[in-house]
This record gives sequence, C-alpha cells and structure tokens, in this order.
Amino acid sequence: MSKIQLTDSVFDVLKKVSEGNPGALNVCMRLIREGEYIDPDNIMGGIGIVLSLDGMEIYGSRIWMLYKDVCKEDLVDMVAELRSRQLGFVSDNDINIAIDNYGKGIDVAECYKKVKSKLPKFADHN
Repeated sequence: MSKIQLTDSVFDVLKKVSEGNPGALNVCMRLIREGEYIDPDNIMGGIGIVLSLDGMEIYGSRIWMLYKDVCKEDLVDMVAELRSRQLGFVSDNDINIAIDNYGKGIDVAECYKKVKSKLPKFADHN
C-alpha cells in the first residue's frame, strides 16, 4: 500500500520513502532535483519518479539497492528503469527480483535504449 498522501509536503514524501536510509534519501533528493532534466516528458518532474517508487512499494534500503546494485549508481539508468516499467518493458516483479539479486534478470542498458527510442528527449548518458 502506498505511503504518500496528496497532502504530504516534499519533506514528508522524502521521509516516508527513504525510511531513514541515508542512501535512499540522497537518491530521492537527486531524483527530485534532477528528474525533470533526465525525463522531461514526465509531467510531474522529479516528484513523479519518487511517486513511481511509492507505487511499486520500493522504500528505504531497496531504493538504494535499485540505484547501487541494479543501476550501478547511474541516476539516468535508474530513471530509465522506472520509465521502462511505465512503458511496459519490465514489470514490478522484474524490478523487485533484480533488486533482490544484485541486478540479475534485467538488462539495464537495453531498457535505457527502449526508453530513449520511445522518448527522444530522455537524457543521454554522459
């Protein structure tokens, strides 16, 4: 069940999704700050990306594991992975299995390519 409420402030959202995990908090703050530049087609900007995590019930250390273990500390790849889910290229289950298995089962580079082909304004890798 989602933790975020419509009445939550950005601070409340960050507190709820990070669950006190400093790595997750840092990643979520970066998503909010940089998200609209990575995925300019996301109508809600960076907060939309964090809401996507809430919708998948990925919180705390699992956010950090998604960023670090699955996406190899690449924020663009992390956003692409979450966008891949929205576009139907991967499922919630696929992402959760990858989190549990250090990225196994998901081809992050392929997901990025598919997202980039559908959303040409999506960020390039540096």
